[in-house]
Amino acid sequence: MATLNRFEDLKIWQDARNFNKNLFNVLLSVNDLKYGFLKNHLFKTSGSIMDNIAEGFEREGNKEFIQFLYYSKGSAGEIKSQLYRAFDLNLINEVNFNDLSNQLVNISSQLSLFIKYLKNSEFKGSKFKESSINYEVNLTIENFIESSNESSNN
Repeated sequence: MATLNRFEDLKIWQDARNFNKNLFNVLLSVNDLKYGFLKNHLFKTSGSIMDNIAEGFEREGNKEFIQFLYYSKGSAGEIKSQLYRAFDLNLINEVNFNDLSNQLVNISSQLSLFIKYLKNSEFKGSKFKESSINYEVNLTIENFIESSNESSNN
């Protein structure tokens, strides 16, 4: 796998962002006074898919990243359930429901595959890489304790 330096480079994040934009366009005409509660919840949940991918990536460790990918996967399931509610209330038509649902199935599948990849990867995250900085001072525990005691006595 190529080295990625930004969460924006992840296809799964790009797809989640695209889903978010598509959902927004579908719900633009929904009456806020009557159905604002559901519209707002749909937007928050769809945003959490991409937000959790980004947050997990920025934590720079596979275990944390995997946990946040699971959160994203959970949000994908939650929003799919919310789409059924929106469809049942006639807020979205069948074509839009099917299109958005298919996008979510794709996102959820990608998340599952990415989680599986990370679980099997020997790379544990960039925060575990050995630093390339050379430290000139080589302190032992004894030196640290002595220097700490001297500074606290002053």
